[in-house]
Amino acid sequence: MSIHICRACGTSYPPADRPPERCPICEDERQYVPRSGQAWTTPEALAAGHANSWRQLEPGLFELLTRPDFAIGQRALLLRTPAGNILWDCVALLDDATEALIRALGGLVAIAISHPHYYTRMQDWARVFSAPVHLHAADRQWVMREDAAIRFWDGDTLSLVDGVTLLRLGGHFPGGTVLHWAGGADGRGALLAGDIVQVAADTRRVSFMWSYPNMMPLSAGTVRRIVDRLVPWRFERIYSAFAGHEVKQDGEAAVRRSADRYIELLAE
Repeated sequence: MSIHICRACGTSYPPADRPPERCPICEDERQYVPRSGQAWTTPEALAAGHANSWRQLEPGLFELLTRPDFAIGQRALLLRTPAGNILWDCVALLDDATEALIRALGGLVAIAISHPHYYTRMQDWARVFSAPVHLHAADRQWVMREDAAIRFWDGDTLSLVDGVTLLRLGGHFPGGTVLHWAGGADGRGALLAGDIVQVAADTRRVSFMWSYPNMMPLSAGTVRRIVDRLVPWRFERIYSAFAGHEVKQDGEAAVRRSADRYIELLAE
């Protein structure tokens, strides 16, 4: 029996002789089933044709990106802190080189994921590095492989280590989470935002969506609540789920300005 991985979204499913008949993640309106239909791969097959590339984004923060692109194409971020390394979001490829590099950097003390589209093979990452996975309880129904390493949290904030806090903003998913890193940007703060606050093609702007592939917006009220929850937190930079999509300066102002324009357009 083998773990099966959805080729469209990267979600992994329990070991079985055959792939699942369907992927509930893809059938949800926030994702999609490709025209060609649902297709599957295995960890072994994925590793045979792909590799993870690495890039340092700033001191203490690394990007892991699977090449060639697989599924949604998001990156994972490795955050280094004095209390240990944290993996933010996840990718489906966990190969020998990736394991060796992370172990050389000190392993992991925690894994945290913004929303269900990036759960991928979090269970395998947790097992390999003996690290807990922190997910918001509001998204519990989207876990396709139960695992003892998964720790569900409630409320709007969770401190992982000193200076690193998970913030539930909702929006894209009810449990949609971002990570606030107080030490980022030379102490001015950084937001690791996944898709919850998405950096646009114009990297002076961000946006907020219910469904990105199906272009379904969030309500004005939801966007305002997201922005209001960020008010107490200082951040200069925003790192989104995709390579190159980063607000390098004035991150707080970019969020406020973008939200105001978003709400203004909805009201027209």
